[in-house]
Amino acid sequence: MSQRFDHDQKKLLAAVLDELIPPNQDTHLPGAGQLGLADTIDEALDGTPDMRAAITQGLAALGGFPELSAPDRPGRLAELAQGHPAFVPSVTFHAYAAYYHHPRVLAGLGMEARPPFPDGYEVESDDLTLLDAVRGRPKLYRVV
Repeated sequence: MSQRFDHDQKKLLAAVLDELIPPNQDTHLPGAGQLGLADTIDEALDGTPDMRAAITQGLAALGGFPELSAPDRPGRLAELAQGHPAFVPSVTFHAYAAYYHHPRVLAGLGMEARPPFPDGYEVESDDLTLLDAVRGRPKLYRVV
């Protein structure tokens, strides 16, 4: 397992997440940073050390991003992307994956926070007799 983000890095990541997926007053959906997704992303990065390194380096280069005014934040992220091109796509990938799995977001979108089965989609039963012709063929492979 790689080094986890410290408190300051999570605060910085939360500010970036709120910039990528801001709160929406019309739909009452929270921003990605407000949902505490920094912890979720931190855990997800355990399996991708190169992506963790790219995000960690980008966070270090962002410095005082949370203190910037809202109009200055997009420009700062664009500027960062020049020197750290993997940062924004890496964070965005994890942000969207975590955001659209969060129960508050799913509820805000009118969806239930559950797998689609067994209460979900109707699955038609298949006619397995359609496979009889294939099952009746001789084996077409050989063991080497």
